[in-house]
Amino acid sequence: MDVFVERYGGVAVVTVSDPARRNALSLELSDLLAQTVATCDQDESVHAIVITGAPPAFCAGGDLGALAAAGQSGSEADLHRIYAGFLAVAKVAVPTIAAVNGPAVGAGLNLALACDLRLVGPGALFDARFLQLGIHPGGGMTWLAQRAVDPQITAAMALFGEPLDAQEAVRTGLAFRLVEVDGEPRSSAAHETVVSAAVELARRAAAAPRDLMVATKAALRATARMAEHADAVTYETAPQLASLASLTPPVPRKGG
Repeated sequence: MDVFVERYGGVAVVTVSDPARRNALSLELSDLLAQTVATCDQDESVHAIVITGAPPAFCAGGDLGALAAAGQSGSEADLHRIYAGFLAVAKVAVPTIAAVNGPAVGAGLNLALACDLRLVGPGALFDARFLQLGIHPGGGMTWLAQRAVDPQITAAMALFGEPLDAQEAVRTGLAFRLVEVDGEPRSSAAHETVVSAAVELARRAAAAPRDLMVATKAALRATARMAEHADAVTYETAPQLASLASLTPPVPRKGG
């Protein structure tokens, strides 16, 4: 069981690794994920983060034993500790990408939804699974999903147990892009292809000033709650002026 980080310039790839348990989030693994993500976010040299799981799964959800124990104790603190990992991802200030090429189930679905966008391989599967387990959705799944997809799609997943494969995820907007791979869809090679595609996309954000990326992501969050276009114009004015002030004025061309 581990959460490890690989660096590609300004991009940090964070891998949840407990393949024997399909990367299910135990209390310890969730704590470790939260700590690792927070460390990356506080590192000024990190401009973007890719979240993934060791193949063949992305994340099989929360540890059922820990969930059952929280239910028996009635402890909100114990329940929220299980969610600490993906809640930390949701709070990250820099851009985040989920590289998904295996099942993302329950809390694993939440982990993927906590990222700004999702790149998927053909082995990806998004499954709320709460209905089948007789468990009420948790960790803000209903809110996270409705930010990403039509409420009807969220209802299909939460109320009727409908899973989405990679193609359906892209079609419905749950995922941004399907990455083509060679060979077995859930092989280690396929996983590496999806992660590499996520890193290449993340490099675009990493090439920009970190403060600009942080401010732009904050604007996306803030303006999503606004009802009027004028309010968004007002919000964006100060950070845009700040970014313009950092530009070097063009040298005037001499005539003649």
